[in-house]
Amino acid sequence: MANRAAAAAASLLLTLTLYSIASATVFFEERFDDEDWEKRWVVSDWKKAENASGAWNYTAGKWNGDPDDKGIQTGHDMKFYAISAEFPEFSNKDKTLVFQFSVKHEQKLDCGGGYLKLLSGDIDQKSFGGDTPYSIMFGPDICGHSTKKVHAILNYNGTNYPNKKDVIAATDQLTHVYTFILRPNATYRILIDNEEVQKGSLYKHWDMLPPKKIKDPEAKKPEDWDDEAYIDDPEDKKPEGYDDIPMDIPDTDAEKPNDWDEEENGEWEPPIIANPEYQGPWTPKQIKNPNYKGKWKAPLIDNPEFKDDPNIYVYPNLKYVGIELWQVKSGSLFDNILITDDPEYAKKFADDTWGKHKDAEKAAFEEAEKANKEKKAEEDPADSDVEDETHADKDDSNKSDAKDEPHADEESVVKEQYTNKKDKEEHDEL
Repeated sequence: MANRAAAAAASLLLTLTLYSIASATVFFEERFDDEDWEKRWVVSDWKKAENASGAWNYTAGKWNGDPDDKGIQTGHDMKFYAISAEFPEFSNKDKTLVFQFSVKHEQKLDCGGGYLKLLSGDIDQKSFGGDTPYSIMFGPDICGHSTKKVHAILNYNGTNYPNKKDVIAATDQLTHVYTFILRPNATYRILIDNEEVQKGSLYKHWDMLPPKKIKDPEAKKPEDWDDEAYIDDPEDKKPEGYDDIPMDIPDTDAEKPNDWDEEENGEWEPPIIANPEYQGPWTPKQIKNPNYKGKWKAPLIDNPEFKDDPNIYVYPNLKYVGIELWQVKSGSLFDNILITDDPEYAKKFADDTWGKHKDAEKAAFEEAEKANKEKKAEEDPADSDVEDETHADKDDSNKSDAKDEPHADEESVVKEQYTNKKDKEEHDEL
């Protein structure tokens, strides 16, 4: 009976899952699986007049799990990139919004973005760029050792708010899937490779609204509040003669040297050493305070400045998805972009694309690394050995940085941009 019940429950779960997937609404899905992708996407002229815009390559990359599974890849170093696609306008009111894509940094990205944007309303796609207002910006951003994070920036009433809970981005050279889920109850989830890495509430993890509760500014700690966890033991008494024990004493084991001349050197005295019986100034032992009430905290009260917005999660006229970024070294390959209302559909979509090819891609990458190592060894065995050790050190350092990266809150998000190979010209505030 138990086996039948378990089988029935599993069958019901499968049926519900398949029904959910079948009923999913897909607002946008781009696999870049045909040459007509260029008809669906508009390359912006942003930075073109300054000769600072990079071109996109349609490719499966240097290593892949399927040579026919292509995406679009940044093709020039030290360039800006801006491209967008339009979809039928929709609102996520009363709907779950799922924003997902995959990206592979073949160049071992040292400084550059790998994020996408959702935009609302009508925009001029040919001029889409860093100053174009967006609704949601999501995805990895890497620069040096200090920035290795997944951005989740939400626009609210014309202001961009970054997520205060940092998520560490993947920094290897393989494809990874990034998923952002926003629900009507104002909660969110962030997944990397279908694994949850962060979740929470828009109210707590973004500063779009003032906090609901604040500490009572007029509250004061009561005068009789005892917040000392430990106190001196009143029954502990100082031993008699304790203060008479000297800190230093003459060394009783020392002997006067045979050649000591008292007429020339004076009367011999033994050297002074630390007294092993000296225990320092006496202090009574500590015991738990029976009157301890804990650390006093001001009580929380309703924030008079807080005004709830039940539509804090709503973007009423989403219409475009875009990639707008700067890269010092090119080689980031984007693919499998999805906008839907069903997390289960997104999970299956990731499994059917990235999941199907990830093992073969990893094997291809390892083979490429092996071939590259052998080639360097043939060209210059001595240099190859030194370089291998250096790369190993760098790889270990990067792993350590990614693991130990502090999760500090940010008041603003700033992207460093360059217009040529010699000079930094501007900082565009996101």
